[in-house]
Amino acid sequence: MKLDKYELKSGEELEVFEFVSIGTKGKITKLVQYTPTNYKDLYNLGFGDKNAETGEVDDNVISNNGDGEKVLATVVATLYAFTDKHPEIMVYATGSTESRTRLYRMGITKFINDVETDFEIFGELDEGREEFKKDIVYKGFLVKRKF
Repeated sequence: MKLDKYELKSGEELEVFEFVSIGTKGKITKLVQYTPTNYKDLYNLGFGDKNAETGEVDDNVISNNGDGEKVLATVVATLYAFTDKHPEIMVYATGSTESRTRLYRMGITKFINDVETDFEIFGELDEGREEFKKDIVYKGFLVKRKF
């Protein structure tokens, strides 16, 4: 994706990334966190504002800082960095609400041609998963880096 991205900070394992969104509502610290699941080689992608008190991801806040594409491009940059370090890992992402999952689907749809050369992308349905298709309502998304 040839979009502007925010500068990222991360630890050595590249499992937690921090960046600052700068927009109409000021500066908002964001976190992207990759957490192992109970399934071998499957990690969950958590994303949201950084809670100032706990330091944890708050995925229920609606920032609307006017920089959605730049934020999305930055989150995708973390996916590249994480899968460079952990190429065997599959990553699962879903929104904290149906409307957020819809936003993720719209973002994937918009930039599918940019990322499908580097990632296999699947949509999760009640019946299982399938290769990502535009205009299908998915419960979540799985991505695996192509090498």
